[in-house]
Amino acid sequence: MSNTAIQNELNRQMDTLPLEQQQQVLQFARALSISTVRGVSGASLLRFGGAIPLDDLKIMEQAIEDGSEQVNLSW
Repeated sequence: MSNTAIQNELNRQMDTLPLEQQQQVLQFARALSISTVRGVSGASLLRFGGAIPLDDLKIMEQAIEDGSEQVNLSW
């Protein structure tokens, strides 16, 4: 779909909305235009592969298994 087609469809949809919802769409569009991607690519994390010793990973895995299916009602 071309930019013009998208703009035309957006205008058609906006015409069907009440003013309050049109303002919400505008706020959303503005938020999209200023949002930035956060984080890093998975490829840049590969250098950390193998950084945790196998024994520690086994301890972590056991702790996860032991804690699974338990509910902490005090939270």
